[in-house]
Amino acid sequence: MRALVIGVNLNNNNFQYDIEEFNMLAQSAGADIVHVELFKRDVPDNKFFIGSGKVQEILSLISDLSVEIVLFDHALSPSQQRNLEKIWGIRVVDRVSLILDIFALRAKSHEGKLQVELAQLQHLSTRLTRLWTHLERQRGGIGMRGPGESQLEMDRRIIGSKVKILKERIKKIKSRRFSQKGLRERNGAFSVSLIGYTNSGKSTIFNVLAKDKVYVANQLFATLDITSRRIWVGNNVNKDIILSDTVGFIRDLPHSIVEAFHATLEETASADLLLHVVDSSSKDMYDQIENVNKVIKEIGASNIPTVLVYNKIDKSEIASKILYDNCTGLAAKVFISAVSLDGMDLLRNVISDASRVMRNNV
Repeated sequence: MRALVIGVNLNNNNFQYDIEEFNMLAQSAGADIVHVELFKRDVPDNKFFIGSGKVQEILSLISDLSVEIVLFDHALSPSQQRNLEKIWGIRVVDRVSLILDIFALRAKSHEGKLQVELAQLQHLSTRLTRLWTHLERQRGGIGMRGPGESQLEMDRRIIGSKVKILKERIKKIKSRRFSQKGLRERNGAFSVSLIGYTNSGKSTIFNVLAKDKVYVANQLFATLDITSRRIWVGNNVNKDIILSDTVGFIRDLPHSIVEAFHATLEETASADLLLHVVDSSSKDMYDQIENVNKVIKEIGASNIPTVLVYNKIDKSEIASKILYDNCTGLAAKVFISAVSLDGMDLLRNVISDASRVMRNNV
């Protein structure tokens, strides 16, 4: 689909990195980007987000370039989206809707699909006025008389009922996972979760450590469904090590996504050790670390021992090594490449040491 991307710099020092990331999001969703239009504003316009003059400029571009959809690198209000679509005559998809669309594309497991559907419905419920303004009237006629109900009210009620059903189904899946976790704990298993910014290489690390073949691709949100495997990290470990691969994070991750995936993310919040995977070759590395830490705090996992795993050192020309915390003596950072396997033995040692310390503290 021929797409025009709009990026608005609201005094953001990292704007160039952010728009590059949004273009990757658009491509991950299958968009054919024919033009990128960048604007700078101090504050968003209440009616259009961008100025009315810019709206007319975009209208000309849409016609000249045969654009089929406009992708907006910001969250738009329902009225802003409605106003833009009315003038441009094509669909306008904001950042939140685009991420939700990618999640729907990637989800494979039953639980993943339920969680994506829940997030989509919760987002849709705030936008019903945009979708149904032409039906905003009391229904009447033969067989429809009585107290009446507007189309909008009916749709809200239907979505509310569907959301309730989805939450109940996810709750049951959460209960089963809690039982499985209890069994692992009774068996003395040590739980490790891979977390990190999307496309940082978590799944590649998982495949190396678990000798598995979960889906890996150079695209955002290649992994949505949580995968857990028993791994071997050395003969000196006398307890099972369970490694879990989780969904990647991103800046301004929609709250509806975090809420819908809370059951999955609780696997992270209940881990014994977090391996925070970082793309060491990314120019936006420090902001990505900060964004992941925000989500870790939001899901209540900030108190879990965490090791920063700087991946992709083959691209950043950094030597494999371990840096230790001066206070605890435990590993704080490890530098590896999951592609070249450089430093993977060091990562195994980090996991082994952490499990041994935990065993001694029990």
